[in-house]
Amino acid sequence: MSKNKVSIIIPVFNEKNYIKKIIKKLNKNIYFNKQIIVVDDFSYDGTRDILKKIKNVNKIVFHTKNQGKGAAIKSALPFIKGNIVAIQDADLEYDPKDLNKLIKIMLLKKYNIIYGSRVLNKKRYKNIFLSNYRVFGNHVLTIISNFFNNQNLTDAHTCYKVIKYPIFKKLKLQENDFAFCPEVTTKISLFNEKIEEVPISYKGRSVKEGKKIRFYDAIRALLTILKYKYFIKI
Repeated sequence: MSKNKVSIIIPVFNEKNYIKKIIKKLNKNIYFNKQIIVVDDFSYDGTRDILKKIKNVNKIVFHTKNQGKGAAIKSALPFIKGNIVAIQDADLEYDPKDLNKLIKIMLLKKYNIIYGSRVLNKKRYKNIFLSNYRVFGNHVLTIISNFFNNQNLTDAHTCYKVIKYPIFKKLKLQENDFAFCPEVTTKISLFNEKIEEVPISYKGRSVKEGKKIRFYDAIRALLTILKYKYFIKI
């Protein structure tokens, strides 16, 4: 593992309009020594053709069938070379400038785990994610996660999770879909590791614009928390 090198994992599925932009933003805005790993989860909209021509990434993995976000992240594990691991969605909902901020704070304050919170220190929002329905749903899921995991998070299901590699490796990820998020947070609680939060910006998309998470994933999140909290030994 390279000291203070950040391995950024980008799981991608059908993001032909965004994939080049997000990679460009990462290269422009992440000032630390970095490794960019892209895992295409069997896109069929032209994303794969774009990735085959991209040269400013360190590793690209192509799935032979669609498996889910968690599976894409697991496929990146053998190629990680940094001592810090960060997750970056392929769309433009999250700003890499914030990811750079999280990495900086982690190194300065010697945190092991840091989450970027979309709601910390914010009273209200002005975009589609922060419609009453989604605010309420994310809030409820975070409360449930905090209750079972004895944590005090404001945004348990954020994409921006930055984790020191030894802890990330110890997670031994199992979930293939969006349940990756509650799996990580619950296992971290079982390790008695503290998660620090830092406020970030967020520009949410609608389903029409490509948002993929659904109500079913909220149910999966709850079941995943219970699964690793009470039924699966790690």
